[in-house]
Amino acid sequence: MFRVAQPEDLPALCGLMQTSFGDGAEFTEMMAARFAGWKNVYVAQPEGGPVAAMLCAVPVTLQGKPGAYFYALCTDPQTRGKGLMTGLMEHAADTLRAAGNRFIVTIPASAGLFGFYEKRNFVRAFARRSFIRPVRRNLWAAAEFDTVTVRSLLQMREKYAPNSVLLGQDSFTEVLRDLYSLGVTVVSSPDGYGLFFRHWDSLRFIELFATSDRAAELLVQAAREKTGATQAEITLGAAQSIFPAEGRPADYGMIRFLGESFEVSESYMGLMLDETGQA
Repeated sequence: MFRVAQPEDLPALCGLMQTSFGDGAEFTEMMAARFAGWKNVYVAQPEGGPVAAMLCAVPVTLQGKPGAYFYALCTDPQTRGKGLMTGLMEHAADTLRAAGNRFIVTIPASAGLFGFYEKRNFVRAFARRSFIRPVRRNLWAAAEFDTVTVRSLLQMREKYAPNSVLLGQDSFTEVLRDLYSLGVTVVSSPDGYGLFFRHWDSLRFIELFATSDRAAELLVQAAREKTGATQAEITLGAAQSIFPAEGRPADYGMIRFLGESFEVSESYMGLMLDETGQA
């Protein structure tokens, strides 16, 4: 009933993704073949019937420990509520544990799903805080806006956010390609970096790391000088040290330990192919 997906399952996966999330064939193929890799896609197929549920267990690391990111969990509406997804999740967890993985992380697709995951041994983690702040002009705010490579962005992540859930290079390539296709801009300096979208008069920062409030402010000001936008909508990990008084923590991700737990209260998760609403 539970097995690893094969490329010939793609039409069935496309149907599940379209029904559950509205994603088309191109996105589904990218997700299965390159973001997760076919060997990391699990499906439930009742005997004699079609594929009725799927999930991706994308390889990740946290604090040097191997784990997986559960992504794109979806079930055919006709079989929903019959325990099929729970069984598939347990099958994947058992397989991951046997392979030496220490944890599973996920990002619930809606607030109402936190309870669903809690009943399946996940706990809330990786809270975020978001806030809006005006950005004053600063003609002397210097930063780089060149397109960065996957390798260089991963290096910045490791430098400024070492306690992060990290995708592998192939998976992260697909995240960055998706963000660039949607118009993301990367701003960086010797003291930090940020990724943002411009939306009318606002800069929507989906990630921002810096060595100090001042360094972060200079990155945001440099983005203003480049774009002319006058305010910034900034999303940070709840435990980040910059702008500590701004924004209230809100639930974001969850973690399930496959054995002994470890401390994750200061950990961060972001850029998981979820920023554009795909998950």
